[in-house]
Amino acid sequence: MAKCDVCQKDTFFGRKIRITRSQISRRALSQQQPNVHSVKVVVDGTPKTMNVCTRCLRSGLVKRA
Repeated sequence: MAKCDVCQKDTFFGRKIRITRSQISRRALSQQQPNVHSVKVVVDGTPKTMNVCTRCLRSGLVKRA
């Protein structure tokens, strides 16, 4: 499973609802994965490969090697 090593963002579930003739006919669980990339990051002065979500990369929470 995809999981960010920085912010611990993980898989989350929601519901898909199908509406026909102004009535709810079906409900189904949907699963969404975070956008996680394997990136080389500098941790305590040494490069290390981590799984980081794109939000953490964009906001500058990690420093790339």
